[in-house]
Amino acid sequence: MEHFGYLFAAYSVIFVAIFLYVGFIWRRQSALEAELRSLERRLAALGGSTGEKESSAHSPS
Repeated sequence: MEHFGYLFAAYSVIFVAIFLYVGFIWRRQSALEAELRSLERRLAALGGSTGEKESSAHSPS
């Protein structure tokens, strides 16, 4: 076990990279959800009801 320090360092780097990636994805997801809520409010303000348009678009005739 003379190279245990290298193994520990490699795993540490990998875990830090994974945590940074998850944090980046988490922040991006939050920003996308906020943008989606904003777009839904704008659509509702224009008088369009999202529920009615979606149900009519997906209902078979």
